[in-house]
Amino acid sequence: MAVVSRSINISGVQRPGMSLEESQDFYKTWVATYDKDLQSAEYNAPRATANLLLKLFRGKTDVRILDVAAGTGLSGEALQEVGFRSIDALDPSDDMLALAKKKNVYGRLVKDFLGTNRLDIEDGEYDAIVMVGGMAEGHVKCDCLEELIRVVKPGGFVVICMRETNLQRVQEYHNLEPRMGALQREGCWEQVSREVFSNYLDADNGIIFAHRVL
Repeated sequence: MAVVSRSINISGVQRPGMSLEESQDFYKTWVATYDKDLQSAEYNAPRATANLLLKLFRGKTDVRILDVAAGTGLSGEALQEVGFRSIDALDPSDDMLALAKKKNVYGRLVKDFLGTNRLDIEDGEYDAIVMVGGMAEGHVKCDCLEELIRVVKPGGFVVICMRETNLQRVQEYHNLEPRMGALQREGCWEQVSREVFSNYLDADNGIIFAHRVL
């Protein structure tokens, strides 16, 4: 029965046509079993992202990181496991952030949606941003990239991890890589890696984009 529930939750939060409001309402019903469901589905995206960030910083861990779409803190835990300690979280869900707070992984907790709105964060405040799983049906849109760049200092990194299939399956993300390329041509950032990896979640492949802010 637990496997059935897990599958319903994981697929349900990415229902085709789901709106941002609907996805946030869904998390209110899922928050109690969120960590357990993803861990049982062998959710490897947080670990893969943390390992890549450690590689980008060449083992240096005394940097400030913002975990965007942090949820209950699974990515924060993965970052902490590889040695990072100065980590803040941003998420629109009070319920998710309440669980994340209990894990004692994060410093500041910022409750806000990520989009074209200006976050309550100074320009260049962070050495890196990670966003793991935030790009899914009814979640973060491509129009958030400029705001991610704004809050990272020059030379820092923006690392985005998502299901590879969402690049084709979700209409919103058909424009993701073209928009990334346009921002590179505008001199905002440069791509340093694009990696596809297996077992993002269950049998699905994941993809991690890493850009250096200019």
